Amino acid sequence: MQILLQENRLVRAGSYIFALLVTLYGLANVMPAIGDFRIGPFEMYLFRPTFFMLCVVVVLLNMLGTRAEPAQWWTVLAGVLATAALFWGSFEFYFIARDIDDGMFLFGTYEMWISVISAAAALFFCWRIWGIPVAILGIFGIAYMWTGHLWPGPLKTVDSGVEEMLAQNLLFSLDTGIMGSTFSIVVTTVFPFIILGAVLEGVGAGESMIRIAFYWMRRAAGGPAYAAVLSSALFGTVSGSAVANVVGTGVVTIPMIKRRGFTPSFAGAVEASASTGGQIMPPIMGAAALVMADFAGVSYLTIIIAILVPAIAYYLSLFAMIFFETRRLGIKTDTQEADQVEMPERQDYLNLLMIFGPLVLIVILLIGGLSPSGASISALALLFPLSFVNPKVRKKPIQLVKCLVEGGSTFANLLMAIAAVSIVISALSATGVPVKFGVLLSSLVTDSLFTSLLCAAVGCVILGMGMPTLPAYVTVATIAIPAMQQLGLDPLTAHMFVFLIAVGSAITPPVAIAAYAAATISGGKPIRTSVDASRVGIMIFIIPFAFAYNPLLLTVDQAHVQFEFLLWLWLLAKLALCILMLSSALTRFDHQKLGWNEVLLRVSCAALMFVPEGHWDLIGVAGSFLLWSAHRRILGWNNLLKERTSL
Repeated sequence: MQILLQENRLVRAGSYIFALLVTLYGLANVMPAIGDFRIGPFEMYLFRPTFFMLCVVVVLLNMLGTRAEPAQWWTVLAGVLATAALFWGSFEFYFIARDIDDGMFLFGTYEMWISVISAAAALFFCWRIWGIPVAILGIFGIAYMWTGHLWPGPLKTVDSGVEEMLAQNLLFSLDTGIMGSTFSIVVTTVFPFIILGAVLEGVGAGESMIRIAFYWMRRAAGGPAYAAVLSSALFGTVSGSAVANVVGTGVVTIPMIKRRGFTPSFAGAVEASASTGGQIMPPIMGAAALVMADFAGVSYLTIIIAILVPAIAYYLSLFAMIFFETRRLGIKTDTQEADQVEMPERQDYLNLLMIFGPLVLIVILLIGGLSPSGASISALALLFPLSFVNPKVRKKPIQLVKCLVEGGSTFANLLMAIAAVSIVISALSATGVPVKFGVLLSSLVTDSLFTSLLCAAVGCVILGMGMPTLPAYVTVATIAIPAMQQLGLDPLTAHMFVFLIAVGSAITPPVAIAAYAAATISGGKPIRTSVDASRVGIMIFIIPFAFAYNPLLLTVDQAHVQFEFLLWLWLLAKLALCILMLSSALTRFDHQKLGWNEVLLRVSCAALMFVPEGHWDLIGVAGSFLLWSAHRRILGWNNLLKERTSL
């Protein structure tokens, strides 16, 4: 039996109304004071359960009324039961959390089962929205808290009572559990940026941005691919989501990249890599960057400054990969096609005000000391009048309301993933896994920072398969960063390392969600596209190792290294040369095809440039120039032989 609810207009209308309520209620909670007038913040005991329940209702209505395929009867029943369970848990949360704050509270079997059932309900919605990987992490967290005292060896936990362990760490606490500190950080810091991104995405500036990028790059051999990188960088800092970025820009850019002569898999790989990098492009970036500021104990402005060099280097590496791939394929500029590219209108440039106006305001306010949520709400207040620059918005102002609805719906979905992550974090902190992992790693390698970094990177990639960046980052950060700090890495550098690797997991096979989204548009094979995307975006995995050993690349005092301008310039020069060496090596082409021996030598020279001790970096730089000179000389000999043969 199938219940055809996707055609039910009442369900859709309810979804829109509740999503709008989520947006308005959430913004009211973080609205900065205007003189003596202030709406929020609301009482934590009241706001957290009521806001969470609004989000649950939105998720349920979206699941029932907006799906392309008919909803199965069991999905409807399970969704309604899960919603009822979360209503029950939220109701009890209000009273019990308040009692805990006033005095001592003893948990019993009743509270334990409320917590377990509520957690299971949240994981059901997480599974339906984000897939099985995120939900499995949450299930494992619950199971470990429940049975940890029965596990053997170092995995065994202290038996402090299952009732208290589960009740407090799953639900009934303002510090841990589904509505704990992670929930608070996301709702107060990430939420307004998601609403801002939804409005920026919906007011129509994206189309103008793509049109301008294509016009500027029309006479370059790899023009459409370069345009995709430019537009995705700007669009990505607005959307903060790799998949949304791929879908938003890829439908335009990927067909044009293929038309220029690139393979379908490479076209999809370029778009996936560029879209993924949007999460590290300041000033908005993605949700994980905002959470990272709280986790690392630094201001969001510090995060913006620290990520600037890695973000620019990453996008330059994409240009380099496209450049060498263009050479390898022998693609030339098509003058006739370039002349046919539509010239942007005056309105297109005016529409860019809707992007750059709010972004510049955010930076100014952050420098002025305003909180990230205050800066994002101020930018949102500026964006509303600026959006009327677009005649389409002037004609249909209701579009702005639709943007707010979309933002509320997006955040409601994200909150289900946050619930699963919160369960995992609670399980890790309650059972002491991070401390045990740090002790284990220290016993295995007493002085190997590289091994610790490699373990964190592999764990981040594995956990990031098929899930959003935020859950992957938070989970690995909780487990691995204490061990990384024991080996001498400062907190900001460690968090930034995990963050970039978590972002890169979106293009890493076998479950590369951004690459798969691009493959559906390009028509390329998904696995091949993800492999190409990992090759094109390889620097997102290399750069973290570079600044882990050379924290000066982050250019902030919080990296605990004294800033020296000349040394900083030297690091930038080595990074640029490393990009050129790796790009040509992985493409297997410079001015002509590279042999495997030259590929290995180029990769080795690139790696040597960032070895911190001795003069290995000088050897890497010198070796790079020698390889380049030898390649040019061999090319000259080959050309001379061709000329003599033709004579």
